[in-house]
Amino acid sequence: MNSLGPFPITAVVVALSLLAGWLLVRVWARRLPESPHRIAGARFLDAALVGLLVARLGFVLRWWPEYAAAPMSIIAIGDGGFLWWVGLPAAVAFACWRTAGARPLRKPILAGIAAGMLAWLTLTGTLALLQRSAPPLPDLKLIKLDGSPIRLDVYAAQPIVLNLWATWCPPCRREMPVLEDAQQRYPGVAFVLVNQGEGREEIHAFLQQQGLALDHILLDRHSQTMRDTGARALPTTLFFDAGGRLVDSHMGELTRASLASTLRKRFGIAAEASSAGAGQ
Repeated sequence: MNSLGPFPITAVVVALSLLAGWLLVRVWARRLPESPHRIAGARFLDAALVGLLVARLGFVLRWWPEYAAAPMSIIAIGDGGFLWWVGLPAAVAFACWRTAGARPLRKPILAGIAAGMLAWLTLTGTLALLQRSAPPLPDLKLIKLDGSPIRLDVYAAQPIVLNLWATWCPPCRREMPVLEDAQQRYPGVAFVLVNQGEGREEIHAFLQQQGLALDHILLDRHSQTMRDTGARALPTTLFFDAGGRLVDSHMGELTRASLASTLRKRFGIAAEASSAGAGQ
């Protein structure tokens, strides 16, 4: 599962976790003298925002060479780039500072932060279990750009980054240079780009216009790959290990940093070399 309706599942998990923490803060604070639940709820959200900002900053610093190559991707928070273990202490410290003059609010706000983290860990753990039981790499018969048939399982001897895209999709177009760069920097990974619903002429024209050189572009005229993988939007990127097992997924535009982070986390693979000037 990589989405819930039009929303990336990671965004839904974060929203539900924040809601769980906020509700606990409000219920607890109602029992305090003068029932300052509105103030407590607002300060909890302030602390959560600070935590998210610091978690994002930590991720940017961790992957600074990737972001330096494409500075505008720093604000592309949809790439999921956050370090919770950096943001959590910042949120706690901010909450303690903001409640220095209102000590009764400190316990409910800190409890809300703890509840939010617990909800996040529970939901992400559940998603990880669901992902392990997800269908393997689909055994589909697709078409190469030269018109010859090919099956997806020919790539199954190595880790696979399966990208579902279309030329009419703006975020798909923006992430193409990232994938082009990645296929050079990660030679041990197969980057397979399966176009959904378009013909060879459209794809050839797009590649020539953009000056892109991509190795594994396949055609899926009937968008069967989207149906078989459960993808609900473009672009969607699925990460399969060498055994064909789904280990991660991302709905929306990839950045150099988010791609590098996922490859390191899921496959233990680092880039062999950095390509100057590659952007997004």
